[in-house]
Amino acid sequence: MLAGQIARALAVFCVDEIVIFEDGQARPLDGSQIDHPNPSKGFEESGYTGHSNPNYFLMHLLSYLEAPPHLRTHLFPLHPDLRTAGTLPSLDMPHHLRTHEWCQYREGVTLKSLDPKGDKLSPEQITKKKKRKHKPSNAIQTPKTHVHAGYKLPVSISESIPPNNRVTLKFAASTLPQNFQNTQVTAEAVAPSAPREEAGFYWGYSVRSASSLSTVFTECVYDGGYDLTFGTSERGIPLASLASNSGAHDSIPEFKHMLVVIGGVAGLEAAVRADQELAKIDVTEPEKLFDHWVNLCPGQGSRTIRTEEAIWLGLTSLRSLVLEKGMKS
Repeated sequence: MLAGQIARALAVFCVDEIVIFEDGQARPLDGSQIDHPNPSKGFEESGYTGHSNPNYFLMHLLSYLEAPPHLRTHLFPLHPDLRTAGTLPSLDMPHHLRTHEWCQYREGVTLKSLDPKGDKLSPEQITKKKKRKHKPSNAIQTPKTHVHAGYKLPVSISESIPPNNRVTLKFAASTLPQNFQNTQVTAEAVAPSAPREEAGFYWGYSVRSASSLSTVFTECVYDGGYDLTFGTSERGIPLASLASNSGAHDSIPEFKHMLVVIGGVAGLEAAVRADQELAKIDVTEPEKLFDHWVNLCPGQGSRTIRTEEAIWLGLTSLRSLVLEKGMKS
């Protein structure tokens, strides 16, 4: 249930990215080396990884939950990690559209090549139909890919994309077309960020793996990196002290990409000690890595705060700052 609670927090607070980093404290029960998966390349481990590679296990579940339900059987084959995924809570994000719902943007998965009669098949039938050889033609044909987007009929795009790839679609019509469920529709393949940048939709989160705390920063996918960073610790200053008496965050500038880092049971101090790259530049104190070193729950009654609890605490406490100082793309 930990993964479900974390995923719910990411969805509720419109988080764009979650980074799962190695803090040097994990010890697989089987003594094997911990690998760092890349969700964009798929999850290749064949067995259950909850004990042998907990980072991998968490990434697998978070990636599964982020995907729209109609894509999961295509993108996530049966796997021991996912055997209890059906008991996890629904995220119900804007891109988790039902079959009868219309939005100008939609997520889909590319299908195998179709024969001339393929357009009349359901997406399920299409994926099972074998390819047939056709005689070569001298006519120049526009590359076409069919995409399963949760409708009765597949969507057609002009781009040529290999099968079983997730793609973000943009339809020409912003309002519901007539009889769209029984009509072959076309769309344009766009960047995954297009729904957010063009229409203001929250369109889910990406999942990234980092081999150390330092690579959370050095492998940042955003141009210019994170321009506002928070490290969390029970030894930090109360988060509420960053706001003035009037409740405004006057000392904090506007930002595009805010990063909040939460450590494991041993805290971020342990992650810094285990980071060889930080040792090379003589960084031994985690607070030097961040713009702000804060305590999310001063006076806590329990000796420890669990990761999923810290995420909810942190995102709730920072919500007003995000709304006040976060720059809209």
